[in-house]
Formats: sequence, structure tokens, C-alpha cells
Amino acid sequence: MTIRTLGVRRAALLASSVAMAGLLAGCGSGENTANAPRTESGTVAPATGTTTPSDGTTSAPSGVPTDAVSNSLTPSAPRSPAGGTRCHTSELSASVGRNNPGAGQENFPVVLTNESSRTCTLYGYPGTAFVDASGRQLGPDPKRSSAEPETVRLAPGQSAWAGLSFANPEVSGAGTATPAALVVTPPDEEDPLKVAWKSGEVPVSGNESSVRLIPFSPGTGA
Repeated sequence: MTIRTLGVRRAALLASSVAMAGLLAGCGSGENTANAPRTESGTVAPATGTTTPSDGTTSAPSGVPTDAVSNSLTPSAPRSPAGGTRCHTSELSASVGRNNPGAGQENFPVVLTNESSRTCTLYGYPGTAFVDASGRQLGPDPKRSSAEPETVRLAPGQSAWAGLSFANPEVSGAGTATPAALVVTPPDEEDPLKVAWKSGEVPVSGNESSVRLIPFSPGTGA
């Protein structure tokens, strides 16, 4: 065997040894990667208790009802001074009293009666709207008077009334429509009550189409 041939064989053996070492090193690297904890983009550590988002509100840990978490959200509308005892829609019935006209005005008491077994309170104005048979509002939103509201306490069976008035359309010349109902929403509530309207036409367009409200007072307004 020549010296040249021996050199070629030694070079081949050396190359084979280097390749084998690289293969073994690669297998070891794979095992280490599998045993190490994985970190993926976008994941976070699981919550272990109440968390506080960047907006300052508080969220409950998993399994805690959301209503058990206090917050400091400001209500969208002012609440009555006796908000904790206020009457809820489900505790009330609504009616419209007899018209008491005068000086070209039509004046109706909107009456809410406490049908519950507890004493509750009303403060302020009802939400009201005339609607047609399909529930579509007729005319503009009522305007509130500048009278100072009072808290009205209603024992079971007692009533409070708020005044609803508008100019007689025959006198004012306003455009008219005949509502199917008056929708009444108690103060600070969202669910309305509906009362069939049986008192004829009301103003819905023109300069004299405003309907006015005065706040609740004790009684039925009769």
C-alpha cells in the first residue's frame, strides 16, 4: 500500500469520526430542549387570585361570581337620596287619572301604586312617552319642570302622582296623533310599565307640541 493511499484512508476515518460526534451532540441538544420549560409568545402566568387591570377596576378570580366584586363605577344617572329603598318597577302598578283641564291646558296625574309588601320610595320624575300600537314613540320627549323633587314614601297600597300636561291641540294648533298607550318608567328604573291611553289626541308636532312633567307628590292627584 502506498503512502498516498494511507493518507486518503486516514482522512476518511477522521471525517467519519467528526460526523458521528456531531450526530451525538445533536441528540443531546434535543433531549435538553424537551426537558426545559417552553416559553411561547403571548402567554401569561395563570391567575392565582384577584387581579387588577391597568384601568383600575377589579376582576374576580375564577369561580367567584362577578357580583361579589366591589367596584367604584359611577352610575350613568343621578340616584335618589333614598336609593337603597327605592320602589322597583316589579313592585308598582301604573295608571293615568282623570283629566283636570284649565286655561287651555290638559292636565293628567300619572299614578304609581306600591303593590309590594314593603315600604319603598319614589324621588323625582317618571320617564314617559306616548306610543302607537306598534310601540313607536309619538311626539318629542317630555320636558321637566324646575320644581324641587321630594322623596315620597309609599307604604304597601299607597300611591304617588306626577303631573303630565300639554296645551289643548284645538287651542294651540299643534299636529296631533292618538296614542295607544302611555309608557311610564319609575325613577332610576329601566323596565317600563304601559298604560292604555283613553283620552284622545295629544300634540306630537309643531311649536306647541311639548308635554311637561312635574315631580312625584304623595296621593293620586285626584
